[in-house]
Amino acid sequence: MKIVVLDSAPLVSDGMSFSILEKYGSVEVYENSTPEEALERIKDADVVFTNKVVIGKREFDVAKALKYIGVLATGFNIIDLEEARKHSVTVTNVPTYGTDSVAQFAFALLLEMCHHIQRHSDDVLSGAWTRSGKWCYWNYPQVELAGKTIGIIGYGRIGQRSGALAKAFGMNVLMYDSYPRKELEDGKSRYASLDEIFSSSDVIFLHCPLTKETEGIINKENIAKMKDGVLLVNNSRGPLVDENALADALDSGKVGGAALDVVSSEPIKGDSPLLKAKNIIITPHISWASYESRKRLFDIAIGNLESFLSGKKVNVVS
Repeated sequence: MKIVVLDSAPLVSDGMSFSILEKYGSVEVYENSTPEEALERIKDADVVFTNKVVIGKREFDVAKALKYIGVLATGFNIIDLEEARKHSVTVTNVPTYGTDSVAQFAFALLLEMCHHIQRHSDDVLSGAWTRSGKWCYWNYPQVELAGKTIGIIGYGRIGQRSGALAKAFGMNVLMYDSYPRKELEDGKSRYASLDEIFSSSDVIFLHCPLTKETEGIINKENIAKMKDGVLLVNNSRGPLVDENALADALDSGKVGGAALDVVSSEPIKGDSPLLKAKNIIITPHISWASYESRKRLFDIAIGNLESFLSGKKVNVVS
């Protein structure tokens, strides 16, 4: 059996290695693969692992021996599931590995917007505090979260964890999800419509998947419904945000700050309007990248394949 890993680069380090699969057959591991390289590499593969490399109709047509695809992520929109079913290929994903890391990172982004810690540290190190002669110095506003309202769009595992953190900070939580679970409501959190979330929230978190319905959900029309000075955090999927509309809203002050760990094209393009926008933080898609999170992803992905090979399919999406 031939096993091919198309893009191991973001995952494998700190002792993690796909060589553990050599007991099942030959293993080829590539840090990255272009579309054309992927075609050549999978043409005689039985098993393929991919994170961001797309596998569509032409890939399925070429890979005649393919029986299994392991997606090294939660989202599986890179796989043409209709073609997978047509070719009798099992596709699995890793649904729960990053819950704690992603929720924690979302709050790291929010707290940075609230306190501007790095900017104040830079001011101290550059001598600005010393030159001020003041015992207490700040050059950027400080924001307290207690009593404020956070709207969380997408209230699955990550949204729920962010909701719990928000309540620990004393925030009121408005929740939106395509599949609401009323038992999650309590005195500090309840489900709301998107319009209410846009109009009532001081902070908005995006924790929803990228679908036809959610693509561009942060757009000019919906931004106009928001409170002046609203803070936005997106560490879900870049295309959830209309980046031109967000840049305009940041520059006008309608949106008080935005913190993004994802953008529509990654790595970010040099001409992105976000790079020159006011009051923005952009990090390079690292919410998931704690060692603990990556280790869970790796272990679950390996376990998915081992279950498939033993006839016990888990985390199957096709």
